[in-house]
Amino acid sequence: MPVAKSAPGRRSHRQAGWTPWLYLAPALAVLGALLVYPIYQLGLISFLEYTQAQVSGGEPTSFQGLGNYSALFSDSQFWSVLLATVVFAAACVLSTLAVGCALAVLLTRVRALPRLALMLAALGAWATPAITGSTVWMFLFDPDFGPVNRVLGLGDHSWTYGRYSAFLLVLLEVVWCSFPFVMVTVYAGIRAIPGEVLEAAALDGASQWRIWRSVMVPMLRPILTVVTIQSVIWDFKVFTQIYVMTNGGGIAGQNLVLNVYAYQKAFASSQYSLGSAIGVVMLLILLAATLVYLRVLRGRGEEL
Repeated sequence: MPVAKSAPGRRSHRQAGWTPWLYLAPALAVLGALLVYPIYQLGLISFLEYTQAQVSGGEPTSFQGLGNYSALFSDSQFWSVLLATVVFAAACVLSTLAVGCALAVLLTRVRALPRLALMLAALGAWATPAITGSTVWMFLFDPDFGPVNRVLGLGDHSWTYGRYSAFLLVLLEVVWCSFPFVMVTVYAGIRAIPGEVLEAAALDGASQWRIWRSVMVPMLRPILTVVTIQSVIWDFKVFTQIYVMTNGGGIAGQNLVLNVYAYQKAFASSQYSLGSAIGVVMLLILLAATLVYLRVLRGRGEEL
């Protein structure tokens, strides 16, 4: 008899478990239509011999299997571009998080009017299209007419001529257009922290840095996880800024990143299969990095 009485409860529990998925079903269907099919096509083309003839309507000449990936992994340029992409993306992510978190803390320290001005300026940078922002930054650092060289007394120094100075210039633009997301998100998280907790830490003699490191960061870790993953995805696949500010990857390809490298292979060289293979590799790297990061957090007993 007790089993019969508990059966409806188990059914209702199972139904409650399916309820969130029912609400998510429309969004999942839209995402599936927008993401799954393009990813399928990307993977399919990476296994075929797909050139300009096939783009014009011809059938793929042959199934290459892992041939495109073998050619890609045997190319020394691919590995140098991959290393440059990882280092550049890591620098962008760390810089964006540092600037965004610092300004989020600053927003909690200033009065309403400066806070509003900073928020509007940041949202203006966030709303600026990447190609527009890149063009503006190119003008600011122009060797002939740019105000930055005049202020710094650098004369006709070209920021895009050297490899590292060009990467630095692109990094500054990427941080400029990316930090508002981190700033606003972290600021919202800080405002949600009970004031009593921060006051207690201050009364115990903790410095502002210690309060941030020992009190705020643990409480903001779910939010920081989200903005970190978002930043990794965005910065790893940077294209517009690099392409516009270095004129397609810099002198002799010294500023290539994977997205620009894939574009050159697919559209400049009509090697669409190789470009698709690079896209698949980028997708797998991002998935692996995200899963590893989430696994580390799970191992620490933290929930998103």
